[in-house]
Amino acid sequence: MALDLDPERTAAVVVDMQNGFCHPDGSLYAPASEEAIDPVGDVIARAREAGASVVFTRDVHPPEQFEGNHYYDEFDRWGEHVVEGTWETRIVDGLDVREDDHVVTKHTYDAFHGTELEGWLSTHGIDDLLICGTLANVCVLHTAGSAGLRDFRPVLVEDAVGFIEEDHREYALDHAGWLFGEVKPIEDVSIT
Repeated sequence: MALDLDPERTAAVVVDMQNGFCHPDGSLYAPASEEAIDPVGDVIARAREAGASVVFTRDVHPPEQFEGNHYYDEFDRWGEHVVEGTWETRIVDGLDVREDDHVVTKHTYDAFHGTELEGWLSTHGIDDLLICGTLANVCVLHTAGSAGLRDFRPVLVEDAVGFIEEDHREYALDHAGWLFGEVKPIEDVSIT
């Protein structure tokens, strides 16, 4: 079933399509994240063509971010990755980032946590979010869930998400569609 979105109230949210995750030399490279570059580029192009906003998130960790933490420590879980000031934090080549796009620097899986994203979307009258990027069951899922809890409409673009294992992708999309959002292939999304 096709989904029609108003471009003035819609943003494509591109989650963490960075060298650290999408480039073979990245510390947390996943082949499916690299394979998502072209489909994510299609989402961006469709949004731009329709006049919708484009938002990029960047996962960036200051080297000392997790020192002294009680429990939450991504470096312990994943190893050091996308460390502030490194090549890994840059958005991967092949995606069209423009000056008028909004870029959110985040420090956790959730692009709303401790950032200005909610205020920026609300200020610009945006309610509907086309969410794509990587990883499906980590930052994409947590960002989409947080969007839903804030009364935005998260639409996960199922053919434009990266993952480590296919069952991780399937779990994330099933969970999002069941609990707080919608899941659509890009061809079923119309921005008019």
